[in-house]
Amino acid sequence: MRDFSQDHNWLSINTATIRKQSGAEVPLDRIIDQCAERGIRAISPWRDQVAAVGLDKVAKQLKAHGIGLSGYCRGGFFPAPDAAGLKAALDDNRRAIDEAKTLDAPCLVLVVGALPGALDGKAAYKDIARARNEVRDGIAASLEYAREVGMPLAIEPLHPMQAADRACINTLEHALDLCDELDAGRSGMLGVALDIYHVWWDPKLQQQIARAGRERLLAYHVCDWLTPTRDLLSDRGMMGDGVVELKKIRGWVEDAGFAGFSEVEIFSNLDWWQRPGAETLDACIERHKSAV
Repeated sequence: MRDFSQDHNWLSINTATIRKQSGAEVPLDRIIDQCAERGIRAISPWRDQVAAVGLDKVAKQLKAHGIGLSGYCRGGFFPAPDAAGLKAALDDNRRAIDEAKTLDAPCLVLVVGALPGALDGKAAYKDIARARNEVRDGIAASLEYAREVGMPLAIEPLHPMQAADRACINTLEHALDLCDELDAGRSGMLGVALDIYHVWWDPKLQQQIARAGRERLLAYHVCDWLTPTRDLLSDRGMMGDGVVELKKIRGWVEDAGFAGFSEVEIFSNLDWWQRPGAETLDACIERHKSAV
């Protein structure tokens, strides 16, 4: 296993981690500068943050700082109540693929979606099997375009608590089954984004990581699971503050052939988003060395 204790060369910051600082939203261009000031070599930005600053401006700023991407967040949300909605989702994913290509991302992360409308409390239908079929068809269609432009797609399985509203693919095994169905040749164009927060509990995790292998492990996200968790969406812990065996899982991931960035992705409305960004970034660097 790689030794992270002496530097943070393999640390990436998902920009959600510091999109709020001292309780206020901070623009992406400032976040990029903050990362550059600390010698952080990679980030994973969100589409809304990029749009607010401007895609071309972000691309130029990243190049000027020598910062790369560990992923781009996010595509997905394929299910819809009607044909027009399904087409709109495919069109949006095509735009996301193009943006990821412009930013030279290694992959576009897919949060695949679930029951349409559920996020707003008004699900258009309750048939989760239908949603999963629409996800499969949406990924298949998007993969055709992704292959044309050379942008790998990374399915992110989400914790079952989010099966209704954000993602109806909830285990690594399920995500890999879909990869095998749509990309049987293991081309490197379809894989997974493995987020510790969502999968750490899975009794099949080690087995499925080994199954994924280097070709399928496209991104690796780290944080920690706090006990008690005060908010299931926005109370992620800094690495080392919770119950996840982070080093053990990274060992499994690296044994499977992954040699990329450990991407810190922390949603923390009650804690880290209330702190200065400098404090959060410095903690990420220290915990990457000691806990990841």
